[in-house]
Amino acid sequence: MRILLVMNPGIPVPPVLYGGIERIVYLLAEEYTKLGHEVTLLAGPGSYCSGRTITFENGDAKYPNLDNYREIYFAWKFLRRNHQQFDVIHNFGRLIYFLPILNKPVSKIMSYQREVSTKGIKLNTSLGAKNLVFTGCSNYCVSTGNVAGKWATVYNAIDFDQYTLNTDVDKDAPLMFLGRLDKIKGLHTAIEAAKATSSKLWIGGNIPTTSDNYVYYKDVIEPLIDNERIIYLGELNDKQKNEYLGKARALLFPIEWEEPFGIVMIEAMACGTPVIAFKRGAVPEVVDENITGNAVTTLSEMIDAIGLLNKIDRYKCGEHARKRFNIRKISNNYLELV
Repeated sequence: MRILLVMNPGIPVPPVLYGGIERIVYLLAEEYTKLGHEVTLLAGPGSYCSGRTITFENGDAKYPNLDNYREIYFAWKFLRRNHQQFDVIHNFGRLIYFLPILNKPVSKIMSYQREVSTKGIKLNTSLGAKNLVFTGCSNYCVSTGNVAGKWATVYNAIDFDQYTLNTDVDKDAPLMFLGRLDKIKGLHTAIEAAKATSSKLWIGGNIPTTSDNYVYYKDVIEPLIDNERIIYLGELNDKQKNEYLGKARALLFPIEWEEPFGIVMIEAMACGTPVIAFKRGAVPEVVDENITGNAVTTLSEMIDAIGLLNKIDRYKCGEHARKRFNIRKISNNYLELV
C-alpha cells in the first residue's frame, strides 16, 4: 500500500528528546516500510524516515501567530493535490487537515493521543466524511471522543529492541521519575514516596517553561533536590533513558490528571522495571497488576507497593509488555482498520 503519515510541524519526526507522538509516528513509518509498504511522511522541518519525507515550511519568527494558518494551508494544498497518490492517509496532526478530502474515497485514519474535542468530531462526520476511522491510544482516550463516526482503540508502542531487559537490580536500587516536571505529573508525590521508603529517586525530565509550572518547579521541587538522595539527571535522550530505567527498582508515575496513555510506562517495562502508577486515565489499561507493576490510588498505597517490588519478576514484566505493545503488533492493528 501507499501510505501517507501526517504530523503537526512543531517537533521533528523523530524527536531528539521529548516528543511521544512524534516518536510513534516515526516508528510507524519505519515499520510500515519494513512490511513492504510505500511510505511518505509529512511533518515539520528536520524530519526524516526511510521512506519519502515532505516537510512543512519553517515558521516566520516575526509573525508566529500566522504559523497555524500557514501550516493548515500547506496541509490542505498538499492533500488536495496529492491524495490520489495514496491508499491510506494516517493523520496524527490536526483533524482540520482532512477538510479538503473528507468526501474523497481514499482511506483515512485520524489518530488521537490526547483527550478529544467532540465538537470537531461531530462537525466532520456531519459533513459526510467517507472512509474515515477515528482511533484513540486507549479505551479511555476513545471514550472522550466517541460521539460520532467509527472508532477503534489502538495502543501505543515502542521498539523493544532499543531497550535492554535488566532482570536483576540491587534491592536498594533507586526509584525513578521520568517525564515533564509539571505539577500534573506528580513529582512531589514521587519524592514523598521515595523519602518514606528511604529510597533514592532519580528524576529525568525537562524543566517546565509555562509560568505556573515553572513556579511549581522553583518553589516546590527544586528545594527538595539535594543530588544525594533526590537526584535531578536533566532531560534524558534515548540512550540515557535505557540506562537509568534499566537500573531503577521501579518507575513512579503518580499523575494528577487523566493520562491518555503514558509511553514512559512501557519504556520502563521494556527494561524490566515495574511501574507504580496512580489509577487515572489509561493507567489501568497499561499496567497489569503484579505482572508489570501496580495501579494505586493513594500515596500510602504507592508506599506499600514499593515495599512489595521483590514479588514482581522483571523478566516476565518485560516480556509481557513486549507482547502487548510492540511496534509490529500496533502497526498491523492500524492496517487492519483499512
